[in-house]
Amino acid sequence: MEPKTVHVGLDESFRPLPSLYLAFLSIWFLSACSWTINTYKNRHFRANNLQWTLASVPLIKALQLTLSFLFWYSCFHLQICSLWMSFGVYVTGILFQTASFVSFLLISHGYCIMCERLSVTERRSTAALGCVFYLTLVGYRASVPYFTVLLLLNYFISFYVIFHHISQNLAVLREQLAFIEDEDVQAMHDAVYTKYIMFKKFQGAMQIVAMAETVIYLNVDDSSENYWLRLLVREWAQFCIFLYIGWTFRSQDLAPRFSVMPTTKSKGDTMVPPIYSIEMDAAAFKDFSRHEWHIGVPTSRSHDKSSKESVLVIIQHPNAHRLSSTTSSSPSTSPV
Repeated sequence: MEPKTVHVGLDESFRPLPSLYLAFLSIWFLSACSWTINTYKNRHFRANNLQWTLASVPLIKALQLTLSFLFWYSCFHLQICSLWMSFGVYVTGILFQTASFVSFLLISHGYCIMCERLSVTERRSTAALGCVFYLTLVGYRASVPYFTVLLLLNYFISFYVIFHHISQNLAVLREQLAFIEDEDVQAMHDAVYTKYIMFKKFQGAMQIVAMAETVIYLNVDDSSENYWLRLLVREWAQFCIFLYIGWTFRSQDLAPRFSVMPTTKSKGDTMVPPIYSIEMDAAAFKDFSRHEWHIGVPTSRSHDKSSKESVLVIIQHPNAHRLSSTTSSSPSTSPV
């Protein structure tokens, strides 16, 4: 079937659009490539699943900008505006916004930061919010009656969930830092403090996103004269926000024992348990397969080139204990 095309006379105020879309396409494409390469190089880190999930955002954005560039370029230089291509821009734009908010929800839940994976309830709620957000965006972009109100309601719920979970995680991390200072458990201080700083930066970024979305939807100026200028401001704002969030949560060696985390988050208040370690040689460590022990890291002696044998430290996986239970009994530990 031949693609449908429309021959139209275009407003000259839209002429800068192909150049703008091509410039932003180059920026987002380079960002997507560098993000993917960095994530692949650092794929051995435990928090890498979050980075692979976030990789979908710049890829979808690059696809949207590609279709936008091709659409406007063909309109001005070939005098043909493809309806199928404009529909692709429409769909990818909605997918980009949906993927962005789902990524924000995953980070706010603490995925790969506070826990290795989300609970069933968290996964279901995130999927439900993502689907509803996608459907309301479709209705809003199609100018279906009442969908503007539904979209604003969905924005309010989504931002409430995001800020609520960020506040919960910050409260837990503050309690853990206070426990570390009281009990002098300095082995986990850098890891917990790094997570706290990451959530504080993310909280600030989400406040900027909320203000930006408010400004976008309050702007009722639909004139074509300054459309390219509004597009330039919006695209730069989106790129700067995602650059900041991406830089904060990029795949890297964040801090010692950063990946020491429970499999799933437990309800209620949590605390950092004591950390127990044992040293053994490489041969013994190779056959060591107990699941309650988590990480093997080299000691300072293993970095010494004069040392003939590598020595490893095994750190027990820190199961979260309720604060209420610690008052009645001391935490039990598995014997080596």
